[in-house]
Amino acid sequence: MRPDGRQPDQLRPFTLERGFSKFAEGSCLIKMGETHMLVTATVEERVPPFMKNQGKGWVTAEYSMLPRSGRQRNQREIMKPNGRNMEIQRLIGRALRSVVEMEKMGERTITVDCDALQADGGTRTAAITGAYVAVYDAMRYMVDQRMMRSIALREPLAAVSVGIYRNQEILDLNYDEDSNAETDMNVVMTESGKFIEIQGTAEKDPFSATTLGKMLSLAQKGINELIVAQKSALGI
Repeated sequence: MRPDGRQPDQLRPFTLERGFSKFAEGSCLIKMGETHMLVTATVEERVPPFMKNQGKGWVTAEYSMLPRSGRQRNQREIMKPNGRNMEIQRLIGRALRSVVEMEKMGERTITVDCDALQADGGTRTAAITGAYVAVYDAMRYMVDQRMMRSIALREPLAAVSVGIYRNQEILDLNYDEDSNAETDMNVVMTESGKFIEIQGTAEKDPFSATTLGKMLSLAQKGINELIVAQKSALGI
């Protein structure tokens, strides 16, 4: 039995609330169980120096955890970047760019800010799932403002964690499961079933190809459910 009573293949209760931030071009408050992430998408009329004069846009991300979003207070990042946060925001940026048609954006940047309001495991995967909704609405804004002709997203994507807990493959780990997992893995996947990124580590015993296949099947099941919810929230 899992600590919260879920079945091995069951997601935590989740919600996606569009337009949570009044001033952002796109935003989403995503709640996955006790993990709450606020994601905003900002449109800017510029691109990084390495992208200039190419006629293409850019999508980038920043990630942080607010003090006391977790069980202990973490320090704010003022002058000293946090290595974990940098790794996560690079993951979020890579995931989004894999489905964005940047040649349709013109020389504009969408910056996605992902802030953990409350963390109980799976913040990076929740951030990616919420970021798709925020970016989609930011692109709706761009279409409305005649910055581009259509939504420049090839297909939906979402992310979820899977792992091995008490010798059982499970979906969507909370903090208690994550901190005691024998294997922990984050999976990012598109609606068509293509993998964008797989991050997995055996914390104790190595796992077999058969076990890997079971975990990836669980991830696809969860991601399919999340994408259905994304599309429902967006009305597409």
